[in-house]
Amino acid sequence: MRGDIIRTNHVGFTVRDLDRAIAMFVDIFGYAMVSRGGRNPPAVQALTGVPDADIEVVHLRCEGLLGVELIAYHAPEDSGQAVGRPCDAGYTHLTFDVSDLDTALARAAAHQLLPVGEVVGNTGGTRGIRVVYLRDPDGINIELVQRP
Repeated sequence: MRGDIIRTNHVGFTVRDLDRAIAMFVDIFGYAMVSRGGRNPPAVQALTGVPDADIEVVHLRCEGLLGVELIAYHAPEDSGQAVGRPCDAGYTHLTFDVSDLDTALARAAAHQLLPVGEVVGNTGGTRGIRVVYLRDPDGINIELVQRP
């Protein structure tokens, strides 16, 4: 590891509905909310390069897992939604290892986190592995992996 890099901190997702996204990460993956609040709009505008940006930010933590930051833009009003396919440059996903893929899929479906394709097995020469890509209404891409 490079001497100036200490550790990973978090992965951030922009969402439309903070409450729905919080519930998804809490109920499915066991995260807990550690903070929620607005940010200084001029600072956010300078940081992001988005004129008139006004955001609310939530930080979630779960022991042993990467932190999650959820960001909802209250302005500008013309914000859109990024749409990408796994083959598109810039596509990102967060992967969780799970002990029971079927149970995780049922919990995910209750939060509108649904499969992009099919559950596949034995990928990469690993016998007994099961893998699926999921996407929620905000375009958050999650991969679930059940190892043998």
